Amino acid sequence: MEEHPALLASLARHMAEGVFAIDDSGRVLFMNAEAERLFGVAAADVVGRPAQETILHAPRCSFTAWADRQCMQQVCRREDETFVRADGSTFPVAFVTAPIREDEGVSGSVTVFHDITYFKANEEEQRVLIDKLGQTQAQLLQSEKMASIGQLAAGVAHEINNPVGYVSSNLTTLRNYLADLDEVLDGYDAIREALPADSAARTKLEQLLQHKEIAFVRRDMHDLVNESLEGVGRVQQIVQDLKDFSHVDSQEWTWSDLQRGLDSTLNIVRNELKYKAEVIKEYGELPPIESLASQLNQVFMNLLVNAAHAITEHGKIYVRTGCEGTQQVWVEIADTGCGIAQENLARIFDPFFTTKSVGKGTGLGLSLAYSIIQKHHGSIKVSSEIGKGSVFRILLPVSQPEPMAEKPHNYE
Repeated sequence: MEEHPALLASLARHMAEGVFAIDDSGRVLFMNAEAERLFGVAAADVVGRPAQETILHAPRCSFTAWADRQCMQQVCRREDETFVRADGSTFPVAFVTAPIREDEGVSGSVTVFHDITYFKANEEEQRVLIDKLGQTQAQLLQSEKMASIGQLAAGVAHEINNPVGYVSSNLTTLRNYLADLDEVLDGYDAIREALPADSAARTKLEQLLQHKEIAFVRRDMHDLVNESLEGVGRVQQIVQDLKDFSHVDSQEWTWSDLQRGLDSTLNIVRNELKYKAEVIKEYGELPPIESLASQLNQVFMNLLVNAAHAITEHGKIYVRTGCEGTQQVWVEIADTGCGIAQENLARIFDPFFTTKSVGKGTGLGLSLAYSIIQKHHGSIKVSSEIGKGSVFRILLPVSQPEPMAEKPHNYE
């Protein structure tokens, strides 16, 4: 190169990387075409002028002070720095700066830099992709968790069914025995009444009846058995609701009763709702719809629990259903809670977005609900007003497109 300076000059001018050189006083000595393009200035306008006022735009360019401090004496490399154009816009660069050494010593420095905007953009795309993969993985984990809960619920329901079944059977038999015992006691009463009022046997029998409070016991026995049968009936209903809610046996598209799913879900979350709100059901006439019933039940549960959490003291939750034409049905879940701020409405279905305090919510409930409704070729919308409450409206087709209905589906 020393023997062919013209070759060196041509190489510097036509390199794909930007090249500029400054003297030991900081004035621009040289700029190639790529540097002109990237900085947005012409070499003729800056050569001979201070670099900090022309191409390095101090103090906005953090490279300036660093270059002044080190790069006049040694080779310096940086992977990520910011240069500023003449119009004020910025671009990221990787560069190497080396001193210009002559017989008299260091006379300046030359910098070769490369615009890494493309790679930074790719970096951002990769970050977004990683975030999406993380969200998908979290949704999969949530889906697997719900599937496990469904299997557990079905298992518990099966195990409870057996003892509840024979308790119910025994109570029914006991109620029949009590009817027989009542007949016997009525017979004893008739015999007691037939005895002379002053007879010792009658006196002793009446004392025994009074001491043991037989009249009260007879009434209370029937009440106890009836209440026990009612309690067992409620347990059986809860077990049936658990089975309806989980639907572990059916992960295929089936024709299901949407309102039955709502009722079973309301029973499952009853303990979550009863202290916070009065549930008001306003059901319309609905046809059976083709769906993955357990997944829709999961959507209903998320919305109902969220509605309860939105109510600070005591309010109302409305569960409404109806038809829109002959091919679509709708479900509304409305509450009289605190409402959702307008700036959050566009984000509530985003994965991991939550307005709850740390540890109170994962931010996946509504995202999962949105995914399930999308899978059903439906839509879910929300309207809300601070201090007045929120309304979530789900629109679902009565039947699914054939390609969806032909094969079983699991959670996405």
